[in-house]
Amino acid sequence: MATNPYKRPDRFTREAKARGFAARSVFKLEEIDRRVRLFRKGQRVLDLGASPGSWSQYAAERIGPSGKLVAVDLSPLAKTPAANVTFFTGDVLTLTADALNERGPYDVVLSDMAPRTTGTRESDQAKSFELFMRALELGGELLSPGGSFVGKIFMGPDFPAAKRRVKELFATERAIRPEGTRESSFEIFLVGLSKKA
Repeated sequence: MATNPYKRPDRFTREAKARGFAARSVFKLEEIDRRVRLFRKGQRVLDLGASPGSWSQYAAERIGPSGKLVAVDLSPLAKTPAANVTFFTGDVLTLTADALNERGPYDVVLSDMAPRTTGTRESDQAKSFELFMRALELGGELLSPGGSFVGKIFMGPDFPAAKRRVKELFATERAIRPEGTRESSFEIFLVGLSKKA
């Protein structure tokens, strides 16, 4: 019987724990940030599907005390958030832009959301596409001109449509598969830089 690769702690899992991060996924965002220079001090950031919270932890550090981060998820964060982080419980698929806009506009919108996987690749990809497109829609409404977007999506037949939509909204579009992504995973991150006015 095959073992579940997600249950085995690897070097990223061990390093995340040693550095006090809620999950190994922090290193995916760290690499994306290093490659495209996402964060600056004082920014406003929206983290959709934030739990367990490692992306919020990393981004909150990068934007500093003068920055503001809003984290949204159905589940609570694993660790008490920093003072510059506001967390609230909500379903991204039903939340309106108005509910999030009072703390915006935002300089960066993040989404590491993934569906509860079923093992049926086509179904999981379709659900991932739905979550990605909702995050991108919110990004389109809530980002300031010049803002940035990072969203996770599972590779599949809907991927070209997601990529096209990012290109429509942003001056620059990039697809990044960070080193921290497990070999067995078919996730990839689409990045939009410099949101068009």
